[in-house]
Amino acid sequence: MFERVFDVDPSAGEAELRAQVEKLEQLKSAAAAAQARATALWAARRRAAEVAAGVPAKKRGKGLTSEIALARSDAPVCGNTHLGMARALVHEMPHTLSALECGALSEWRATLIVRESACLSVEDRGRLDAELCADVSKLDGWGNNRIEAEARKITARLDAAAVVARSARAPKDRCVTIRPAPDTMAYVTALLPVAQGVAVFASLTRAADTTVDERSRSQVMADTFTERVTGRPAEQPVPVSLNLVLADTTLLGDDEAPGWCDGYGPVPAAVVRALVSDAVADEAAKATLRRLYRHPSSGQLVAMESKARRFPKGLAEFIGIRDRTCRTPYCNAPIRHRDHAVPHHRGGPTSAVNGLGDCEACNYAKEARDWTVTTTDDGGHHRAEFRTPTGATYRSTAPPLPGPPIRTRSVMEDGLGIDVVRFSAA
Repeated sequence: MFERVFDVDPSAGEAELRAQVEKLEQLKSAAAAAQARATALWAARRRAAEVAAGVPAKKRGKGLTSEIALARSDAPVCGNTHLGMARALVHEMPHTLSALECGALSEWRATLIVRESACLSVEDRGRLDAELCADVSKLDGWGNNRIEAEARKITARLDAAAVVARSARAPKDRCVTIRPAPDTMAYVTALLPVAQGVAVFASLTRAADTTVDERSRSQVMADTFTERVTGRPAEQPVPVSLNLVLADTTLLGDDEAPGWCDGYGPVPAAVVRALVSDAVADEAAKATLRRLYRHPSSGQLVAMESKARRFPKGLAEFIGIRDRTCRTPYCNAPIRHRDHAVPHHRGGPTSAVNGLGDCEACNYAKEARDWTVTTTDDGGHHRAEFRTPTGATYRSTAPPLPGPPIRTRSVMEDGLGIDVVRFSAA
């Protein structure tokens, strides 16, 4: 339970409310500074304990970044950033830490300074820290872009070679990501070297400049992007695998419960039916239907088991459909591993109950010293409990599958619930 610390007086005037908002913003910055100090000290204590325990150097600190992220109710992938930020502020950038502590900087603006100075030596980072943040009065009124630009300018002046070297390494981070957008749309984002990024955008712009039809300029650019990536016209179905999970009642039109698209999220019933209909009508598409069963009260999948050490394909697929994303609390990463909560070498069975869908980083983190993970299936609710080396406990529960609410057990008295349909088109 979280204790309520601050109350807002409903009868307060505007000036008083404005003052309270300002004070709370300053407190947020001060709390971030204190959090950085605590994080850096925690890391130092962990390292000292592991050295005393004789932990090999390569294994020291394993899992700590995940612990830090969990303590902040954040995705484990962010833990490394939080730890790096704390160490930089506490050990290398005292002026930036002081500016954060007094409220002259927000946590994000302090993060921008740390990020832009990451390529510098400790000595040069100290010079940037003093030049930029020793006099906090000059930070008054500076927004995110100004802070970032000033930190970048000073960094380039102090060590141009380091900036060039960092720029040379940056293309290794190029990637393409997808995330849901409102109204059954999706954002596809590409992180590219500047020359390639500008070239891609310029090419799409030229296509829009030379196309005259009823579409808007933005629509032409989006359609051209789709056509050049897939090699097919934008309005033509693309021959790729698309996994949809939906209730049979949704497929047959008996209800409007949304389905679930793997890698995207909830999809309205009408859109799901349209996707299935288009795939069935397309002679080039291959549609397969797999029937699974929901628990009559929780709506989650009924368990499967195997005697093998590795999760068989069917059971691994079952776990992926059930968990959807990494089961570590607060982690939103896609599932890469299907692993045992209680390790197989410790007697953990290869079963749906003991199986978890994990991203690669979280799977390795839970193998660190003094981590334990246990799972239960209570009334069809699959729960996982993560216990860290400091004794903290975090929990996650698998989400219910798509379909209408199950109000009674009269649907199926043998323990199986409403059918769940898995659709795959390729």
